[in-house]
Amino acid sequence: MKRYFFILVILILCGKSAAQIDLSASMGLDLKASPSLRDYINANFSSPGNLYPSFKSAVSFSGEIDYSVQKDFQLGVEYNYQTDSYNGAGGVYQISYNLHRPSILAYYVVPGEGYQFKFGGGIGYRYTSVTQQIMAIEDYSASGFGLVLRAVGNTLLSKNLYALIGVDARYDFTGPVSNSNSTLMNNSTNSKVNLNSISIGVFLGLTYKI
Repeated sequence: MKRYFFILVILILCGKSAAQIDLSASMGLDLKASPSLRDYINANFSSPGNLYPSFKSAVSFSGEIDYSVQKDFQLGVEYNYQTDSYNGAGGVYQISYNLHRPSILAYYVVPGEGYQFKFGGGIGYRYTSVTQQIMAIEDYSASGFGLVLRAVGNTLLSKNLYALIGVDARYDFTGPVSNSNSTLMNNSTNSKVNLNSISIGVFLGLTYKI
């Protein structure tokens, strides 16, 4: 999977004609549901007044390169990074994770005078690192795949610079988190803990057209 990302980036950077490449950077807020992580925390480390909710917000950051294959069709690559944390059990317990979500994307593009709309989606590799602290700090990780559906609007600010606003829906499958010694377990259900999640996000940023 990683090889295909590099190949697509090279193809994009080799484009020669004007206004064929969109460079974007954005920051977003995701509303996500991660049932396995929620059940693990609530069964073992939360108090009645501080439960891990069914839906929780998380911050994300993205960088993206899109190449115009045709006037109304683009291919691109995105690197998205999501992070979140939880403190429970009177501050004795802490858990945090970083989720890396690179994706290969395809868009249907609706261009206009001073604006552009893009609708599409993609698939990519997913990698998460988890840090848990009870008495000592333990690190875990997992990898898998993810899907994304997206709608993006760009509004002209200056000659080649656009304001960006978008929404997306994601399914991220990471599988059980583990380290060299053990797999993180929810002993109350005798199940392995994973960070599989469904999320809906909104993001704002800038797009520069080359």
